[in-house]
Amino acid sequence: MAKLIHSMIRVRDEARSVAFYKAAFGLEIAERIDFDAFTLIYLKNGESDFELELTVNKDQSAPYDLGNGYGHLAVSVEVLEGEHARLAEIGLEPKDIKTLATPDGHTARFFFIEDPDGYKIEVLERSWRFR
Repeated sequence: MAKLIHSMIRVRDEARSVAFYKAAFGLEIAERIDFDAFTLIYLKNGESDFELELTVNKDQSAPYDLGNGYGHLAVSVEVLEGEHARLAEIGLEPKDIKTLATPDGHTARFFFIEDPDGYKIEVLERSWRFR
């Protein structure tokens, strides 16, 4: 059976992106591999083995075109309001908390933030299927 191990996004400013993901989600550098044309930075925390791979292409100066195919990353937290307040306090500008009810009676509570390159991240309250 396949196991999901990482997702990759392209970022322009390594230091700014690493600082964002550390402040927002406690992700630390698990490994950094520097090549002539690009650098790969693998981020993770103690909550999961899943990693976020940041790719920094050294010749990229313009913002990436995120296109219309990118959806979002998602993380789960125990206390949604507390995490929303913490992210707002450190200046990361979380969007409003929303609730989505499914036709069969389940609910999901969440909000979004954006990283320095404009990638959307959904922050979900741990419940139902979002553990």
